Amino acid sequence: MYHIGVDVGGTNIAAGIIDDNGKLIIRSSAKTGRHRPFAEIMGDMLALCDEIILRARIDAAQITTIGIGTPGNVDTHANRVVFGNNIPSFTGADFDVAVKEHYPHMKLYLDNDANVAALAEAECGAAKGKKNVLMITLGTGVGGGIIIDGKICRGFNGAGGEIGHVVIVKNGLLCNCGRQGCWEQYASVTALVRETEEELRKYPHSIIHKIIDGDISRISGLTSFDAMRKGDACGKAIVEKYIEYIGIGLVDMVNVLQPEIVVIGGGISKEGDYIIKPLREYVKKHVYTSSIPDFPQTQIVAAKMGNDAGIIGAALLYKQ
Repeated sequence: MYHIGVDVGGTNIAAGIIDDNGKLIIRSSAKTGRHRPFAEIMGDMLALCDEIILRARIDAAQITTIGIGTPGNVDTHANRVVFGNNIPSFTGADFDVAVKEHYPHMKLYLDNDANVAALAEAECGAAKGKKNVLMITLGTGVGGGIIIDGKICRGFNGAGGEIGHVVIVKNGLLCNCGRQGCWEQYASVTALVRETEEELRKYPHSIIHKIIDGDISRISGLTSFDAMRKGDACGKAIVEKYIEYIGIGLVDMVNVLQPEIVVIGGGISKEGDYIIKPLREYVKKHVYTSSIPDFPQTQIVAAKMGNDAGIIGAALLYKQ
């Protein structure tokens, strides 16, 4: 049998088909157009699924489930988005009815996008074989997916795992959630870009000016890392400060959850040891259990699934 997974993002919709072993057979994508009505976005999503079924030459009757990972708070029992923060028209929309009309024989599973990415890493990726997993995604914000005893931890109301909104700086920067000093205001790639822009003004001779060709709009999450590798003092200072902010929140998460493994995802995780190694050192030094001799400690690794995590994790929801 086969299973469809759909990863809905603010920019793109990606869909794919996996077999019972979790192997991705085919994938495709389309633009989301996130401010459109639900019916239009859902129509494109189902058209994308039709496309991959046709291209894979699979009898639709052999596809038993369809899983959808979406931004926002999800009621997984009712298959409804309670609050669609990035895609407004998803709020309260009836996914079940839309899918049943198009694929009457398929069972639908709906969940938060960070949860499905964590599930993919736990089942097939960097945390394969682990039962207690924390995945942290560093992107526009700081997302989180928590796996406890092999099951997604959603909280009683489906809003669990919002780790980016743990406060790490009292009276700090204002977050879009309304609080001040949230972790994602310091550890997201958005925060890294902002910090690079601010620090660049203090370092008029930084190599970063050459890297971006004098155009501040060209600064990305990788810019300061590129400069650091070239021996640039500004780049080094920015990266060290950024990693410390990630580490502060990460220690808190490890102290609370004590997962077997933490998986760091998002594009910035491709920096590999430049980010993972110092994070391991920071957590080892500061985590509560570090003072206990011969005590098992949490592993910290980079994600492996890349852009396929959302598709595969959504398709694997049937196992939950």
